[in-house]
Amino acid sequence: MLIGTILRAKGADVTTVAPGATVRELLAKLARHNIGAVVVSSDDVTIQGIVSERDVVRRLHDRGSEVLDEPVSAIMTTEVHTVTPAENVDSLRRIMTTQRFRHMPVVEDGRLVGIVSIGDVVKSAIEELETEKASLVDYLHR
Repeated sequence: MLIGTILRAKGADVTTVAPGATVRELLAKLARHNIGAVVVSSDDVTIQGIVSERDVVRRLHDRGSEVLDEPVSAIMTTEVHTVTPAENVDSLRRIMTTQRFRHMPVVEDGRLVGIVSIGDVVKSAIEELETEKASLVDYLHR
């Protein structure tokens, strides 16, 4: 299965946050959209970073509640790994597992076109297994 297949099923909407937004504003956005990470972008197209709940928790622990009024750019991850819609979900699953990424932005022609979570990847694996099982059961009952 290709990553583009996941995006077609779930939609290509990506929640972004400006690098100058405060961490407090970021938290409101995460809660409002019920998500665990957002791409940091000034124009909703180019990726400047990614920031997750985990990043916020770690910085709160390190620096205290003052971090809530700091800009997102102060806590974001700037070395962002991305994938394309044409890449295979199996390779993405290995990358996410070994690198411990929970969210991976999807880029095509240098533009942000989606984001895939580990939950999306697991869901696709389950759907593939269910399809294979149904095919095998059908084959055995012929």
